[in-house]
Amino acid sequence: MIDKNINKIRSDIPDYVEIIAISKTKPNEDIMKAYKIGHRSFGENKVQEMSRKFEELPKDIIWHMVGHVQSNKIKYMAPFVNLIHGVDSFKSIKIINKEGQKNNRVLNCLLQLKISQEESKFGLETDALKKIIFSDEYDEMKNIKIKGIMAMATNTNSKDIIRNEFMYAKNIFDEISAVDNNFEILSMGMSNDYHLAIECGSNMIRIGSLIFGDRNY
Repeated sequence: MIDKNINKIRSDIPDYVEIIAISKTKPNEDIMKAYKIGHRSFGENKVQEMSRKFEELPKDIIWHMVGHVQSNKIKYMAPFVNLIHGVDSFKSIKIINKEGQKNNRVLNCLLQLKISQEESKFGLETDALKKIIFSDEYDEMKNIKIKGIMAMATNTNSKDIIRNEFMYAKNIFDEISAVDNNFEILSMGMSNDYHLAIECGSNMIRIGSLIFGDRNY
């Protein structure tokens, strides 16, 4: 079923959109079902669980940290993580750069832009996000690359609210990518709103339940 689910989503979206299969809480067997049909990008939200899966599963899997980034956990994923999605402070950026240096790697990340008014949503306000990207301090860092923006829309049934939030993120993305060649990823859209996100310019979607079924807690 997992393979059919991925193929169905894939056939339904443009080729340029990358699917991150959100495998948090899912067993290795489920990940391997997706892996066997050629899927390689998986997202986890707990560093400990992602590290264990990294050890146990094939080494060509591309691991994404999609949870809120706790700065004290960065060192554990620095040796292998491919993309860190939810970065929302300069403090985290400094630590990512430092851990990248220790591991002789350039660590890719996305800044989380706050587009929803919900209290539960993390993220940087637009001015703070731009301040980081255009700062001399970031410019001098050699072991971190900010590759774009991650954004999460309000949890609502109103498509108009979601569309407005996604379009806001797209406008900020366009503004920055016009002057920064590294800025190429706009990660937005999940199982319930990915069609709308792609319509608004997303080129990376994070899909969990539509691939793996409901989450295990």
